[in-house]
Amino acid sequence: MLRVERQGDVLVLTLNRPERLNAAPPALFDAIREALDARGDARAVLIAGEGRAFCSGADISGGDVGPDTVHRALVEHYNPAMLALADLPIPVVSAVRGAAAGIGCSLALAADFCIASENAYFLHAFVNIGLVPDGGASWMLPRLIGRARAGEMMMLGERVPAAKALDWGMIYKVVADDALDAEALSLAERLAAGPSVALGLMRRALQAGFDSDYATALTREAEDQRTARATQDGEEGGRAFFEKRPPRFLGR
Repeated sequence: MLRVERQGDVLVLTLNRPERLNAAPPALFDAIREALDARGDARAVLIAGEGRAFCSGADISGGDVGPDTVHRALVEHYNPAMLALADLPIPVVSAVRGAAAGIGCSLALAADFCIASENAYFLHAFVNIGLVPDGGASWMLPRLIGRARAGEMMMLGERVPAAKALDWGMIYKVVADDALDAEALSLAERLAAGPSVALGLMRRALQAGFDSDYATALTREAEDQRTARATQDGEEGGRAFFEKRPPRFLGR
């Protein structure tokens, strides 16, 4: 259901239900959270989907799908995984091929860098079945693309092709389908070779910046700068600058 691999310093998580376009039952998001919690010394995460789709949405089939069941699935399974992803102190890349729909769209866009193939699309079609987007979409989309475009995506429930998502600033990059896997891994490896503590501080500052005033952001930056400067990578970066050579970061 979830393939977990280490490729060097990158933790690779692959949604592995290709016969269902990687539709995600609650247990799959439990597995994502568990893999993140057990990441060890990984310095970046790459999330991808097996086959021709990233994730076609949640899969709560096979029984009662009433209001309380849906609420419980979100509160007890999907939401904890999304929060674990948001709280990671290391950068995250997502590689999207084909559909990223519903909770799959939220998962893809929760990454720091979302790379999509030319045939990818992003979709929150809940309005078509009388429901509302989830996975943090109502928080995430306005911050990524603005209120008007978020409203278009949520209230009209239409596909956003990869090229349009790039034009909107919703994703990082669009590449040819046969280049997606290599491009995404290369970016994850580049991030994993960076100053991990500083990258984690940047990640959290970006999230907090939307909800803080300017003075608070300045204070946070000063505190984060002190923390980063005290790391081994901070020392190495300074030495490398003065010695006019590329830094060799160890993630410490």
